Amino acid sequence: MKEQNYKNHRKFYPPHHFIYLPILIVLEIYGIYKIWDNRENELTWILFSIVIFLLFYLAFMTRQHYALGLQNRMVILEFKQRYFEIFGKRSDEVAEKLRFDQIAALRFAYDDEFRELLNKAITENISGDEIKRSIKNWKADHQRI
Repeated sequence: MKEQNYKNHRKFYPPHHFIYLPILIVLEIYGIYKIWDNRENELTWILFSIVIFLLFYLAFMTRQHYALGLQNRMVILEFKQRYFEIFGKRSDEVAEKLRFDQIAALRFAYDDEFRELLNKAITENISGDEIKRSIKNWKADHQRI
């Protein structure tokens, strides 16, 4: 597996992103085209387009909702555990001062950079993207959903 960094850390699920969703998009475009091309069955094609759009929307939102919700909870728990391991105390007060994007970005930093970037996140309120860009030694996360 390639070394992970800022440019390649996003993950795709090929059957979903490159097969199922593109097919739905093509069917939606075809349905919209048929609305104007076939005036005698216009209502049928409108209903077809609505159903395809709803399937697309449902597939996208359901996948995102469950996977990201679970992943977000785990990222926060990982942050709290890591904070405890590094500092030897609970992270409740610190975690409340951070936004989720900051907590998520901190997991890509090794312990030495984690301390520095955590301090910057709290004092300077830098964004998660700024935290990721500031990481010199990227800690890969190959188990993302």
